[in-house]
Amino acid sequence: MAQNPCQLLHHAGTAVWMDQLSRVIVEQGELVRFIEQAALTGVTSNPAIFEKAMSTGTAYDEQLRQLAKSDLGTEQVYEELAVRDIQLACDRLRPVYEKLGGQDGFVSLEVSPHLARDTEGTYQAARRLHGKVDRPNLLIKIPGTDEGAPAIERCLAEGIPINITLLFSIAAYETVAEAYVRALEKRAAAGQSLDVGSVASFFVSRIDTLTDEKLEAKAGGDSALLALRGKIAIANAKLAYQSFLRIFESDRFRKLAQKGARVQRPLWASTSTKNPDYRDVVYVETLIGRDTVNTMPIQTIEAFLDHGVVRPQTVEDDVEGARAALAQLEEHGISFTAITDQLLDEAIQKFNEPYDKLLAALERKRNALRAS
Repeated sequence: MAQNPCQLLHHAGTAVWMDQLSRVIVEQGELVRFIEQAALTGVTSNPAIFEKAMSTGTAYDEQLRQLAKSDLGTEQVYEELAVRDIQLACDRLRPVYEKLGGQDGFVSLEVSPHLARDTEGTYQAARRLHGKVDRPNLLIKIPGTDEGAPAIERCLAEGIPINITLLFSIAAYETVAEAYVRALEKRAAAGQSLDVGSVASFFVSRIDTLTDEKLEAKAGGDSALLALRGKIAIANAKLAYQSFLRIFESDRFRKLAQKGARVQRPLWASTSTKNPDYRDVVYVETLIGRDTVNTMPIQTIEAFLDHGVVRPQTVEDDVEGARAALAQLEEHGISFTAITDQLLDEAIQKFNEPYDKLLAALERKRNALRAS
């Protein structure tokens, strides 16, 4: 039987994950459908995803009604709801996890976005959530900020699987990849298992959205600058993949691999196309490669199933062209470091806002259920 594009993508080395989660998706069988039809091997969640899922409909009312009788604070109520969703998704993906020998089948749960600049708070939240969910195929999501990196390394050294999120710059990616290697070296020195799951979530489309704005503002009639629109995000990801190859094909990591360590896969995040002028699966087709993950909202998965084109190892196509594109930005006075710094700050805020909005909605809902 001919394979569909998502199955071909999986066999080309790029795992298909779903960047969407709700109780409805799990309980009504949609998650299992994608596992069976789209070779889905993972799920990611974040505060914005949960805000959409929990603020509307009645799927959470039964559990909320029970929680309304408790003395839990609103943030604790949210945690209970989120943990249940994550447990359900982990259980649906457990057969995938077992079949793949623990190499995939993961579900991600993020610490509070308000902890993005708080090392100790992040570490404590990650440990608590890991114990609360209590599933082997759970990844705790921690932002790859300067403050998050020490918490990431500490958690990994303790054997807590981590999905490092909000990576925009290659420097930030290399920092957390090195943290993973150091954590495994600590475990090796202590005679502990090196089978600790981890992915590094490198954001894509948001880079083009902001860079395109700056290019259009700077270009005037400069066609060479305008020709860079829609190319910088992919170029940045391709160069991050080169860093991945350098770190995980090194003699240093090879010694760990001989003791059972697995590479920390780059995960392409924010891969839905924001600009309608771009192909709707461009951030999937151009970043195919071994040991990678692409996490997509349902709309993008369905688009790829319909008309995605799979060519092997496109993430390594024209690497020199990628370097040249980023160099052109700098030559024209556009600081890419300033772009990635701005995107990180905005991303933290973009998760804080829906998180706070969600807590307010849950408080209103809980009060209404108490009164009913």
